[in-house]
Amino acid sequence: MEQGSSSNSGQRLEVTVAGDEGSPRLDRVLAVRLPQLSRSRLKALILAGQVTLKTAPIRDPAYHVAAGDTITIDVPQAVAAEPSGEDIALDIVYEDDDIVVIDKPRGLVVHPAAGHETGTLVNALIAHCGTSLSGIGGVKRPGIVHRLDKDTTGLMVAAKNDRAHKSLTEQFADHGRTGAMRRGYMAFVWGVPNRQRGTVDAPIDRHPHAREKMAVREGGREAITHWEIQETFNGRDGKPVAALLACQLETGRTHQIRVHLAHIGHPLLGDSVYGPHFKTKASHLGPRGQAALDALDRQALHAYLLALEHPQNGAILEWNADLPDDLRLLRDSLRATQ
Repeated sequence: MEQGSSSNSGQRLEVTVAGDEGSPRLDRVLAVRLPQLSRSRLKALILAGQVTLKTAPIRDPAYHVAAGDTITIDVPQAVAAEPSGEDIALDIVYEDDDIVVIDKPRGLVVHPAAGHETGTLVNALIAHCGTSLSGIGGVKRPGIVHRLDKDTTGLMVAAKNDRAHKSLTEQFADHGRTGAMRRGYMAFVWGVPNRQRGTVDAPIDRHPHAREKMAVREGGREAITHWEIQETFNGRDGKPVAALLACQLETGRTHQIRVHLAHIGHPLLGDSVYGPHFKTKASHLGPRGQAALDALDRQALHAYLLALEHPQNGAILEWNADLPDDLRLLRDSLRATQ
């Protein structure tokens, strides 16, 4: 049973757990019982302490509820938080009336969020595209159909109208299984895989203890990454110490490449989140390699390839982006240690 009341400060909802919910997880029960709220909205409410059981906040989305529990959800009044345009330089690779493709630099956050309300790609796109930018992605994400981590560089596409947004969203959901969509990444990793190419097929979900991280977890969302060795690098002792992999995504999970490559024992160089225990391996690099890695100060990952079907005329378009200066310096420095 669901009950609700409204006020100027928002809405209070109550859900009494039945005995046939299917899953005992709090987030999944609420998602079924409150379809008017998105899963991401429900998760945010849980983490913010807005969901209570017997007056005590439940801050764990995976908390197991029981039949007969009455859960209270306080939904704050929605506040329109429309980002404004900002004059931020963009490296535009391609643009027409439907889409704009950019080569994103390091340090640029894709959309406004806590701690990054301004100075984002969205702010730059609003200034560049004006009112033509698609609004389907939500007030804070106009035109955005996918994203790259703040310190991952490379190719991104944004929709300039709702028709393009719908087409691109469908293509990214398909990830090239039946269509033309392809996303390729260059990844510098510690160690050298024991074969030329391979596939990581391992589900990804939120890390059970560190909520800012993702992890390979049973029962998580399907995640598939294909990789192939492009180049290997020897250390100062002449033994292989690192490799450059070309990766292609068959799914698009948060931090997917970073999580998958760490999972198989080859985390990204410079990745302080998923490869902190590999910092000592820097001592195996030559002086130039160590200096380039120290200067990098980010995960060594670059989205070099993007291919898609144009949302208006169906043409297959493909773009390639060269390594940025910091990764090119890293590659050249790693080569110098051989």
